[in-house]
Amino acid sequence: MDPHQLNYKVQLHDQEWVINISRILEEGFDEKDGVCVSIFTVPKSLMSSKQKAYVPQVIFEMERYKLTSANRVQKSFKRQSKLHHLVQTLEQNEITIRACYHSFLDYDNATLAWMFAIDASFLLEFLQTYSAKKEASLVRISSKMNHLIDYTKRKTSHHAILRDIIMLENQIPLFLLKQIHSLCYDQEDNPDQILSSMLLGFFRELSPFVHVIINDSYLQEECLQKAHLLYLLYSTIVPKEPLMDLQVNVEKEEANEEEKGDKNWFLRGLIAILNMFLYINTIPITLMEKIYNSKIFMFILMLPYNCFLQFCSSKQKAAVKQVVSSAKNLAEEMGSIIPDKDKSPLVEEITIPSVSELSKIGLKFCRTKVGLGTVSFNRSSGKFYLPIIHLDDNSEVVLRNLVAYEASIAPEAMVFTRYTELMNGIIDTEEDARILRECGIIVNRLKSDEEVANLWNGMTKSVRITKVPNLDKVIEEVNGYYLGSWKVKMKRTMKKYLFGSWPFLAFIAANLLLLMSAVDAGCSVYNCSKWFNPEDS
Repeated sequence: MDPHQLNYKVQLHDQEWVINISRILEEGFDEKDGVCVSIFTVPKSLMSSKQKAYVPQVIFEMERYKLTSANRVQKSFKRQSKLHHLVQTLEQNEITIRACYHSFLDYDNATLAWMFAIDASFLLEFLQTYSAKKEASLVRISSKMNHLIDYTKRKTSHHAILRDIIMLENQIPLFLLKQIHSLCYDQEDNPDQILSSMLLGFFRELSPFVHVIINDSYLQEECLQKAHLLYLLYSTIVPKEPLMDLQVNVEKEEANEEEKGDKNWFLRGLIAILNMFLYINTIPITLMEKIYNSKIFMFILMLPYNCFLQFCSSKQKAAVKQVVSSAKNLAEEMGSIIPDKDKSPLVEEITIPSVSELSKIGLKFCRTKVGLGTVSFNRSSGKFYLPIIHLDDNSEVVLRNLVAYEASIAPEAMVFTRYTELMNGIIDTEEDARILRECGIIVNRLKSDEEVANLWNGMTKSVRITKVPNLDKVIEEVNGYYLGSWKVKMKRTMKKYLFGSWPFLAFIAANLLLLMSAVDAGCSVYNCSKWFNPEDS
């Protein structure tokens, strides 16, 4: 391209930008109609972890199909409306549309209006596959679109579009869908109720928490007031009320179990006796630790070793030091046999034992059907309550974009992000995923438990430190329950006092070598064979 033509296009682009900005300021942009930014750019820290989960893969390459959808939707308009009439209306609301986006939409007024008219028409035609009443659909799906828009929801292309639609940066303001949808019906047909039915089916298909209560009355009253589809999905998953208020059902269930009586009283009594026995036996160990760490004890401990080195030749000194070094290495290797869960985890990963480790100490995982508000732990019964979550090929994109949206709106408590961090912390291997699947907490529609583990382990990136008091309290209680188990106490005690005591092992080795050297020296002067073989004497 000629450099002069390139410079001309750049100047023309800059002039259009200045004209748009000047016009927006003249018309008054301040808090227009109370519209707030709701469609954000994905934070770079999240985008870098897996770009494919945030950038649409197929929907940008479907212009021909979008035009076909827009034409069919146009034919369903009532009152002799046409698509260009809709475009004129969108041009008048251009400032409101732009106000929904965090990034500046670098398009002129007419281009922007046509883009949203076509994209919103395609989205409406796609959403009609989730309508409860198929006879209320806008138009019949063309045979040319059957491979993309599928009422059975089984085709790969249908789910690829579904993933693109829910991505944060690809959201369309919901008031545009409502506006276009109302053109297709008379008022007596109650178009809002029909659109609510579509959205209800859409979220039942896409939401990983299908047991969260969503009804038509809620959608009719509130959902059409939401900013976009992702925000609507987020608001149905994350509770508005404090989490403690939503844990009432779990507490009632625990109270009922206590009223019936604990059938495992014998096992719990035995565990209590073992804990008491372990505590009593750790008292002298604790006292020995204080003595062991004192400088006087270390001086007395190493005194025979140091005295022995003074009377040894250089070769003997080298041999003794080699034995001591071998004892130290042996102690370190023995200590490494026992896995150390106390080591600092990844920066983005919370400190909590895995599912398999918690199961080994007798902790039980129980499912709940209410949602994130029911994550709790009952220390007396040793039950960890987690909501049922359905995982399929769409789940990773949904979960990641929900986290990105929550990071963008920055609520006081990032509940959903903290939940994903919790699941990432307790699921390390496919064995952990298997246990949760068998408990009914994870409904796995992926190929294997290994894919479930990889899904959660891949979600380690966080925009900022998240603190949710109720979830943090649950994590703290689970950690306390785990560390208070007699099995864990015994393991930590062995690691700390036995395998960590390499100076003591070195002392034993040095004294053993000293004894053997003394015997060898004595036998060189006296005849020791008569002591060991008395029959020969």
